[in-house]
Amino acid sequence: MRLAYLVSHPIQYQAPLLRRIAQEPDIDLTVFFGSGFSVRNYQDEGFGVDIQWDIPLLEGYRYEFLPSIHDTGRPTVFSPLSYGLFTRLRRGNFDVLWVHGYATANALHGMIAARALGIPVLLRAESWLRDRTRSRWKLAAKRGFFALLRPFVSGVMPIGSLNDAYWSRYLGDEIPRIRMPYAVDNRFFQERSAAASLRRSDLQAELGLDPKRPVILFASKLQERKNCADLIAAYARLQALAPLPYLVIVGDGEQRLTLEKQAQSTGSDSIRFCGFRNQSELPRFFDLASVFVLPSRHEPWGLIVNEVMNAGRAVVLSSDAGCQPDLVTDGVEGCVFPAGDVDALVNALLRVLAVPGAVARMGENARARIDKWSFEEDVLGLRKAIAHITHKSTHP
Repeated sequence: MRLAYLVSHPIQYQAPLLRRIAQEPDIDLTVFFGSGFSVRNYQDEGFGVDIQWDIPLLEGYRYEFLPSIHDTGRPTVFSPLSYGLFTRLRRGNFDVLWVHGYATANALHGMIAARALGIPVLLRAESWLRDRTRSRWKLAAKRGFFALLRPFVSGVMPIGSLNDAYWSRYLGDEIPRIRMPYAVDNRFFQERSAAASLRRSDLQAELGLDPKRPVILFASKLQERKNCADLIAAYARLQALAPLPYLVIVGDGEQRLTLEKQAQSTGSDSIRFCGFRNQSELPRFFDLASVFVLPSRHEPWGLIVNEVMNAGRAVVLSSDAGCQPDLVTDGVEGCVFPAGDVDALVNALLRVLAVPGAVARMGENARARIDKWSFEEDVLGLRKAIAHITHKSTHP
């Protein structure tokens, strides 16, 4: 089964999945990238710092960078803009084209090329219905866009429950939907977190932490929509907890100075800003944490939640995180609170930290749940989707 995959650029979360798919003996995968900016040192718009990922992005699978017409070094509707995919699909005699995203010129070019060649298209994206408010005119335009897009899509692969509802709304139930969960490399994060536990004291010493005190962890871009300000405000109201937890903030971005000033205004000396940390470093911080908090607004998924659950840590999650219905049930793997409600966030943190045994119990539940949300389910979902749209069975 010859499978082509079209995506804007090498993505750190996707590279391990592509390597896993390439291991399947009967799936002949070729990845077509519109740009290679992420394999070089580049300025990440969200983190606001120069980044070079410390995990291999191009190893273990066949790939090709498409010739470029326009490339600004960051993904937008018209960047990267490439050519030559039609010729490559025709010469490669592909059975299926899998496209990541639908709202870019490159993605639309790929779907049109596949339609012209009679190649069925599978579509995967992060979209959901709990998005920013739009005018009725924009919503009407969106429905019109999907009416035009529908004939070019043979099937979609929802990443989770909210994404499934999105496809049902805009593409209708006549387009088959086969779940391909939004997963991370569970083995990598489990092994790295276990190894980090042996050196936990090193990081505690580096950050000046008392090992007897719990740690609240935030790890994401320091952008307004990530709502770290609400977490600092909630933390300031936990001073009566004994022992008092630390708040460790990992990440960088446009709001860092504002957040540091807010932290200083609390008068607490127990807040640590650790800056951007690369992919392979994060398990050290997951291991350090008692509870992980993601208070985001407008978060289509939140793969950092998958990662930290592999370390067996409780999660406090806003209701605006797309992964919440699939990964975190309130009171089981952690706690869920309405996005933007600081009072509710304080209560959620108390339910985890002040209830005897809650941290350990929720952490164990988190690890058990993420074990069932893995690359193996992704491969199974991909196989089912391919078989459904091609009417050809695949055999591992």
